[in-house]
Amino acid sequence: MQPMPLRLAPPRLREPAIPSAVNRRPQNSDFLLDLIYACTVTMIHLSRLCEEFILWASDEFGFITLSDAYSTGSSIMPQKRNPDFAELVRGKTGRVIGDLVGLLTVLKGLPLAYNKDLQEDKEGSFDAIDTLSQSLTVVTGMIATMKVNAEAMRAGAEGGFMGATDLADLLAARGVPFREAHELVGKLVLKAEKTGRQLEQFSLEELQEVSPVFDESALETLNPQTVIARKTSEGGTAPEQLAHQLTQAEQLLADDSSVFLA
Repeated sequence: MQPMPLRLAPPRLREPAIPSAVNRRPQNSDFLLDLIYACTVTMIHLSRLCEEFILWASDEFGFITLSDAYSTGSSIMPQKRNPDFAELVRGKTGRVIGDLVGLLTVLKGLPLAYNKDLQEDKEGSFDAIDTLSQSLTVVTGMIATMKVNAEAMRAGAEGGFMGATDLADLLAARGVPFREAHELVGKLVLKAEKTGRQLEQFSLEELQEVSPVFDESALETLNPQTVIARKTSEGGTAPEQLAHQLTQAEQLLADDSSVFLA
């Protein structure tokens, strides 16, 4: 598999603030700082994404199953599938951060003239580009080939009293001061913990023992799908918001492609 190529837009030239020949070489290294910084930030985001993959692929979560092409078996346990590629991308992020810190350290004490120290701006720059290119290739392949275990995700969404805040919001919408609604729902959570249940497993009668303001709509409010659908603000979890965010992301990618691939 060939590493994903990185294409850079041609830089726009400008006159330096101090148009002195001896000042231009150190200043021209700034674009390498910008380049390595961009690689570093992208690697940090890839690392965070890979951390999610590592957690989600574990037996404790089971939200995704990574393809055999992007995982390896254990040398001892034949049943184990290790997310090695995700772990390697996460680990190599520190390497690219080091490339950025290295060049910053080289430049920090230079006077306004060319110095031989600046030959050190090459190795870190090439390393950052190569590492990011290879990491993008690996992460793209992982996403394209992994299996999403929807039932495990749905089961995970049903735990953790996810609807507690929505239940408090329901009381507040009915005229109960939020500080009181917070306390009332807290009592329900405590009861659920003691009885080993989730809030959505309570009957209407049990809810009304805590507050007579609760009605049939409270049971629907606790439905995980309802909880997700209610978050309709910008960046929320409602299906229409997710569709909007995906459209925006696709447009950003298209706009970037028109610049970098032109």
